[in-house]
Amino acid sequence: MDKRRYFLRKVANAVLTLIIVASFNFVLFRMIPGDPARLLIPRQQQSAARVKAMRHYFHLDAPKWKQFAYYYWFDLLRGRFGVSFFYKRDVTSVIAERVWPTVVLAGTGTVIATIVGLFLGVFAGWRRNSAFDVVSTNFGMIMYAMPAFWFGLLCIMLFATKLQWFPSGGMSEPGTVLHGMAAFGSFLKHLALPVFTFSIAYIGEYQLIMRSSLTGVMNDDFVLTARAKGLSDNAVLWKHTVPNAMLPTITLVMMNLGFIMSGAILTESVFSWPGLGLLSYTSMQKVDYPVMQAVFMLGSVFVILFNLLADLMLYYVDPRVKA
Repeated sequence: MDKRRYFLRKVANAVLTLIIVASFNFVLFRMIPGDPARLLIPRQQQSAARVKAMRHYFHLDAPKWKQFAYYYWFDLLRGRFGVSFFYKRDVTSVIAERVWPTVVLAGTGTVIATIVGLFLGVFAGWRRNSAFDVVSTNFGMIMYAMPAFWFGLLCIMLFATKLQWFPSGGMSEPGTVLHGMAAFGSFLKHLALPVFTFSIAYIGEYQLIMRSSLTGVMNDDFVLTARAKGLSDNAVLWKHTVPNAMLPTITLVMMNLGFIMSGAILTESVFSWPGLGLLSYTSMQKVDYPVMQAVFMLGSVFVILFNLLADLMLYYVDPRVKA
């Protein structure tokens, strides 16, 4: 396949997907029941005039097509997302405060899960039907199926409440001001349980995918040819089998990297981690359309972008794409 045509087609598909997601983004959150204008005003202070003024201030009294046009022209095309209903300030500044905690949490968890999960999958697939394969595969299925919020609560009960090894939530100790290594040590203690909870499911996912992919190629002709040449098991595994088994895993890893910006809603909510996931949860409770739209759109952009990068990478690492 022609390289330029392949790249242009993938970019065009990504742009079209982004337009569809952006349009769906506008409709989705307006289906949530509740009037944001009334939620923003204390119940004892609500009056028809004040509710009307609040609706006018946030353009909620305009027809839906005008709101849609305003959303596209002022929010998306100009890189702005309006004013938060709840925080009463620019959504961009609200989100900017939450990006770094989510990147640290989800990024660290994704890196750990990728390394551990892929190595477990490689060794389990290479030693298929061995004791290690049976134990690690069943353990991986348990980890993959385990609900994040339930596992997070168990971690809090055991490691934070009973053993008191780690804090139960937050990113720092409330009411204390630390500096230097003391602040960094406190941050790592607060980060440990959320990262462990976030990565545990992805470890199982990567392990199962890598094992399945490896067992699917380890009996192919090119592996038998490598063995016939007298290569060692390590050479056959790492130079021939693993590179070909990695192809399905590349797309999965890139997709999960895209989810970093959308935040780990369940993990951040359980551990009160002040990232985009917790912001999404509280915004849904407050029916804060602009913030919900911005977080959803930001996450969608990164998922689409990393999927596009995966498709472009496959052109170079998978000869079948060029055929």
